Amino acid sequence: MVSAFFTGFAVGLSLIVAIGAQNAFVFRQGLLGQHVWPVALFCSVSDALLIVVGIAGLSFLLADSLLDTSKWLFAVAALWLLAYGVLRLRSAIHGYSISSGHAVSGGLMATLSMTAALTFANPHVYLDTVVLIGTISLQFSGMAKLAYAVGAITASFLFFFTLAFGASLLTGQMQRRGAWRLLDGAIALLMFALAVGMARAGNWL
Repeated sequence: MVSAFFTGFAVGLSLIVAIGAQNAFVFRQGLLGQHVWPVALFCSVSDALLIVVGIAGLSFLLADSLLDTSKWLFAVAALWLLAYGVLRLRSAIHGYSISSGHAVSGGLMATLSMTAALTFANPHVYLDTVVLIGTISLQFSGMAKLAYAVGAITASFLFFFTLAFGASLLTGQMQRRGAWRLLDGAIALLMFALAVGMARAGNWL
């Protein structure tokens, strides 16, 4: 169970920590000190719901399948992880930095509306949480699957609240390309390792 928890935590954190519009928005709101708690909570809960849908939904759909669908899902997950790792490696080489755009200087509802749009209008959020995290969960069962889900959800809560409330402390460091190069490079290596793991789980290697 401990291994399953840390697998879920590592997968969830690696996927969510990548630079994107949602993370940049949360970071910016943290810098401005505007509706920081609601924004972090909204993103965390949204991720948790999608993770549960992915893990429970895929398990239910495949439970009585007569075809070895899971083998192909492992293959798709391995390819997705590989492609994701390549993207992160490319980011590490080019040295992208986080953007401070998309901040909302308004009321709570306007801020949460923007948060919702950046969360649910992004197709990658479904690929990452529902498809990828859900597929990786197929290697676990029973309490281990639950531990995996808790690990992934814990990563989301930890990341969003740390990003939001720690923004002011990270401003100088994370605006530097070198810091993001190291982060993206580490993510790329982890994605490649997970891709190999998925290929082996599906008996492709």
